[in-house]
Amino acid sequence: MSLSVSRRLAAVTALAVAGLFASTAPAALAAPTAVAAAPTPPDIPLANVKAHLAQFQSIANGNGGNRAHGRAGYKASIDYVKAKLDAAGFTTTLQTFTSSGATGYNLIADWPGGDPNSVLMAGSHLDSVTAGPGINDNGSGSAAVLETALAVSRAQLQPTKHLRFGWWGAEELGLVGSKYYVNNLPSAEKAKISGYLNFDMIGSPNPGYFVYDDDPTIEQTFKTYFAGLNIPTEIETEGDGRSDHAPFKSAGIPVGGLFSGADYTKTAAQAQKWGGTSGQAFDRCYHSSCDTTANINDTALDRNSDAIAYAIWNLGAATPVPPGPSFENTADVNIPDSPGAAATSPITVSGVTGNAPATTKVDVNIVHTYRGDLVVDLIAPDGTAYRLKNSSGSDSADNVVASYTVNASGEVANGVWKLQVKDVAAQDVGYINSWKITF
Repeated sequence: MSLSVSRRLAAVTALAVAGLFASTAPAALAAPTAVAAAPTPPDIPLANVKAHLAQFQSIANGNGGNRAHGRAGYKASIDYVKAKLDAAGFTTTLQTFTSSGATGYNLIADWPGGDPNSVLMAGSHLDSVTAGPGINDNGSGSAAVLETALAVSRAQLQPTKHLRFGWWGAEELGLVGSKYYVNNLPSAEKAKISGYLNFDMIGSPNPGYFVYDDDPTIEQTFKTYFAGLNIPTEIETEGDGRSDHAPFKSAGIPVGGLFSGADYTKTAAQAQKWGGTSGQAFDRCYHSSCDTTANINDTALDRNSDAIAYAIWNLGAATPVPPGPSFENTADVNIPDSPGAAATSPITVSGVTGNAPATTKVDVNIVHTYRGDLVVDLIAPDGTAYRLKNSSGSDSADNVVASYTVNASGEVANGVWKLQVKDVAAQDVGYINSWKITF
């Protein structure tokens, strides 16, 4: 993962979902659409993924301890991946570019067949930093994408969409390889890419389970997979703009992906949810010489590898996993200026079996002249409050258009849920425009 692009706050990330509020239909459950069943995704063998990592380690050991751009270790890594794909029946293309005075390489692999006007693409960066072999960052993503591609070949998969896989060079220098690929695609070819899935660091030794929230359909596909394992996920914010999905997103291509954490610190709540050690980084060897094959959590690598295959099989078959049932209230509710009472907007949920998921999603659209005055809570049917947003004197923007993920797994789904908004300072006005809850 590159350090060259600044991190963004989660609140800014959430603005990307503003388009979800375009609908003005009343709260209702849409009738299910009949679609053909997708082929059953395979279990990706962990041993095979780790064998690729062992090869990357061996390559680094024989080439100065790294697999960085412009170094022999990177070219040897590209050659290894290309040979595997060529033998498996892929059409491969080695794309060259120049960065920092050295030749860089992207590897593109196309699986024969599928609709050429609807391309599903998955990728990862293959380069390491110069400090070490880069086995988690990003041998893990590269090995898992490679083994998923080989699983496509073993199954002789015939998806509805055309499948394409990519391994990017010089990511650690600022997403150079993926930017080069996207910028050199003709507009007509960009328009054919229905989605790009990115996998950068998916075997962190103290792992979290983070899902990109950029495209709702791709996001829900990964969330559904992990929900089937009873593993709660969180929205990925640490790597926003710092990995190879960014050029695709900037070009208007839907993106998604998985991440297990870098140098951010795991909280006590996350350790309780996922295991591991609180107060330590998700990857203490991030961009260091100790990012070796010993720096991998097998369970996280196995789960995330299987999740890649799940997404490729489902999205590639053009039968994306639908989002859970959604309920929306589009009635305007005035927010009294301080010291007035809190405003509430209710939604009655019915027909949902069991408890709310650990990934209950709340989309909020609040029109207000000073959002820093607002405290926003989700109130469960039993009265439990889940804080979505605190007030802040430094939050000087207007409006709140955001998406929040709430672990409401202790709550029965059916009942009256409320969005509660309290204005804690005077002289600003606004109203709840709409809000939606998705299970």
